[in-house]
Amino acid sequence: MKYLAIDTSGKNLTVVVENCGKVYKYYDDNCGLKHSVTLMPVVEKLLNQSGLNLKDADFIAVVVGAGSFTGIRIGVSTVKALCFAFKKPCLSITSFDVLAYNKSEGRVLAAIDAGHGGYYVCPYDDSVPEKEPSYIIRDELIALAANYMVVAAEELGVVPCYVADMTEGLISAVRAKCGEASSDPDSAVPLYVRKSQAEEGR
Repeated sequence: MKYLAIDTSGKNLTVVVENCGKVYKYYDDNCGLKHSVTLMPVVEKLLNQSGLNLKDADFIAVVVGAGSFTGIRIGVSTVKALCFAFKKPCLSITSFDVLAYNKSEGRVLAAIDAGHGGYYVCPYDDSVPEKEPSYIIRDELIALAANYMVVAAEELGVVPCYVADMTEGLISAVRAKCGEASSDPDSAVPLYVRKSQAEEGR
């Protein structure tokens, strides 16, 4: 398998290149607002290290959200441009998949801190989503945590949770879902569980 995968949906930046079974990884757990500056130099570095030319890749994968509105846009637009340029299939992975694939068995609640006391969540059973992602508040998260193992990118401070390995979760999700890659780059659509603050204020 040969692919490039990127995740700019949160504070972290994850880039993975796999070339015939050999995996090259980059992870920054606090990329902050630097995704637009850091992403392409990291991509070029890993492609050079791996010896993979994108024209030979099977597909290019991107995490489409939920998460940071700005980060999601950066990742999706970058991957769509690369898919157009190299005529490659595009694989969309959700942030919830990245979290859930850290625990492949049992009932898991993938949870993302949305700020201001809110959380984006999606329940899984054996890596299969049980429902559509939703936005919930603190008390709802506490109630749900009684029935699931909560998996998050970092400690949430509200309920006990398993802190995911975002790189390994991305690799596992990509490998499991590689058959879903689409020949249409426009199939990569940002996943916004709720409107941005700017849109809600209109």
